[in-house]
Amino acid sequence: MDEKDRDHDGHRPTNLEITRSFSRQRTRTQRDQDLNLTSTVSRRQTALSRLRSRPIPAFTHPLAHEQTAEISLVDFDGPDDPYKPMNWPTKKKVTTTLLYGLITMTATWASSSYSAGTTQIAQQFHVGTQVATLGTTLFLFGFGIGPLLWAPLSEVYGRRLAVLCPMFVAICFSFGSATAKDFQTLMLTRFFGAFFASAPVTNTGGVLGDLYDPSWRGIAMAGYAMAVVGGPVLGPIVSAAVVVQPSLGWRWTEYLTGILQAFVLVLATVLIDESYPPKLLVYKARRLRHETGNWSLHAKFEEWDVSIIGLAQKFLIRPVQLLTTPICFLVALYASFCYGILYMQLGAIPIIFGEIRGWKPLPAVLPFLSILIGALLGCGANVYNQTLYNKAYHAAGNRAVPEKRLPPMMLGSVLFSGGQFLTGWTAHPPTHWIVPCIGLVMLGTGFFMIFQAALNYLVGELHPLIPTYGTY
Repeated sequence: MDEKDRDHDGHRPTNLEITRSFSRQRTRTQRDQDLNLTSTVSRRQTALSRLRSRPIPAFTHPLAHEQTAEISLVDFDGPDDPYKPMNWPTKKKVTTTLLYGLITMTATWASSSYSAGTTQIAQQFHVGTQVATLGTTLFLFGFGIGPLLWAPLSEVYGRRLAVLCPMFVAICFSFGSATAKDFQTLMLTRFFGAFFASAPVTNTGGVLGDLYDPSWRGIAMAGYAMAVVGGPVLGPIVSAAVVVQPSLGWRWTEYLTGILQAFVLVLATVLIDESYPPKLLVYKARRLRHETGNWSLHAKFEEWDVSIIGLAQKFLIRPVQLLTTPICFLVALYASFCYGILYMQLGAIPIIFGEIRGWKPLPAVLPFLSILIGALLGCGANVYNQTLYNKAYHAAGNRAVPEKRLPPMMLGSVLFSGGQFLTGWTAHPPTHWIVPCIGLVMLGTGFFMIFQAALNYLVGELHPLIPTYGTY
């Protein structure tokens, strides 16, 4: 062992400690300018490192003063490179979109499947019905907090891992809810199940941004929005059919949710490929290094020293900054308000058709299908608007025209409000049951048109600033 080896303390040096010694790295100043990230504190500058290891000497190399040449950077082979996700075959794009949509649907399914068993849960754990509905409230709360973690991870480890790994944990919590021994355990598993299940809801939009250009992204977003709406609509119907069976009960609503999530997750694990372009370039560079023996080849993404401060600035501070802009704040406020109204129907529909009209438990939740029918109509309206948008897009020189995304929202706002009034005014007999169902169709149509228009508008308006779209 030579003198250098004896001086080394056995710890593998980190990229943070080797500020200028790797020949494949450019200067830190250039990297900060390219990626707008700040340097992290060196390990030897922390008290914890002094407790863990001896001081590490400065590393040197004869080529340390030479910067990596631009020719060593691995990139796509032009705009038509088949390795680039936007150039994937249509069949692969559709399959990827469908699987991510199904994963998202199982996540939103879990949010509403609980509602059918609320009465049984209240009876078993000796709490009020209002207290038992906390299972739905905490789930939505977890949905809101989870994206703060999963959005950054999708840009560090790629879309695939940042969706599939959290969903595996969410499945475990679904089964945990099914076997909960007390009410506190049920509430905790519901919250953490939502926290992890929010990963596909958060990152599927980024996947669609990887796969589709603006002329097709609106249609893909329609499929994603159908998954967001389809889960909360279908979940209560299937769960009600389970709850009315004396041999099953509310626990099997959670078992069924976990089984459905596990089935879709297995399919996704087998069939889904990574779609995040910077991560794909890392894979390409790694393969080229091994095949050619040229170890200077690397992707620009590999020059990124992941910094907690940088991630916090990008994913915690920047969203708040965006939310302080009037456009983003008002559109987000309106979309979130409509989303909350949609979830209010989880409790309103069984009351209207079960308690007021005296229907049996299973038929009383079938009007949820009215919302699904409305969502399908709204989907058709948004697909038609995409054809109009494409004309404006090409007329503007293939540049995004966000304002052309808003006409469906204008019509949807009228339908959404009108549907609520119609449902409320005709909830009581002797008005025929079809009338409030028509109101629910209007509500579903209006919600879908509002929700998707809001997504498409914000993506088009803030594309360079939104982390899940604007990194690459």
